[in-house]
Amino acid sequence: MRLFLSTASFMLLSLMLLLPVAAHANADKAEELARLETNGLKSAGAKRLKSFVSVPQGAQGTVKFSKAWLDAQPRANGSSEWRCLAEALYFEARGETVKGQFAVAEVIKNRVKSGRFPGSFCGVIHQGTGKKYQCQFTYTCDGNKEVIAEPMAFARVAKVAQYTLDGKVPALTDGATHYHTTAVRPRWSKVYTRTAQIGVHLFYRHTWRSASN
Repeated sequence: MRLFLSTASFMLLSLMLLLPVAAHANADKAEELARLETNGLKSAGAKRLKSFVSVPQGAQGTVKFSKAWLDAQPRANGSSEWRCLAEALYFEARGETVKGQFAVAEVIKNRVKSGRFPGSFCGVIHQGTGKKYQCQFTYTCDGNKEVIAEPMAFARVAKVAQYTLDGKVPALTDGATHYHTTAVRPRWSKVYTRTAQIGVHLFYRHTWRSASN
């Protein structure tokens, strides 16, 4: 019995002596890991660190080209630029698919950015308005009163306009600056570079030569 107690006491004493050593070893290991992590973060650089915590562009609220998705988005409203674009989409493309509406909006945006057209959405949309055969968008000079008779359709294209102005839409037309429906074939379509067909619209990129719109 004494031998058993002595053996048990010895084992307990040994365990008590080893615990501080193990704790010390774990502390050293944790300290070493912290040091390595700190050095790694320092060497990563600011841009790399930012990528760890940044949400990729478009990851939040990624655009889906469907009426169901568009209807689920918050009601849009904004500046005069937004209003001009929303009205242009209503009169030019309200019967198009959602993707087609975004594509038409992209053409207008491409013109604004090109440096060869007015530098604003309202300027691009109303370029040539009031001059016979010189308007860029037919509804601005066809003589018909511009009446928004379909509020739901306008609410949708208004959201398309908002997303376009906010830069949240992936490129669809490969830099197109012109478009027409499949029902017509303007002379310039034989000269410009065709880039896409979406819905009932064909899209083209201006060659910047002698052809005029």
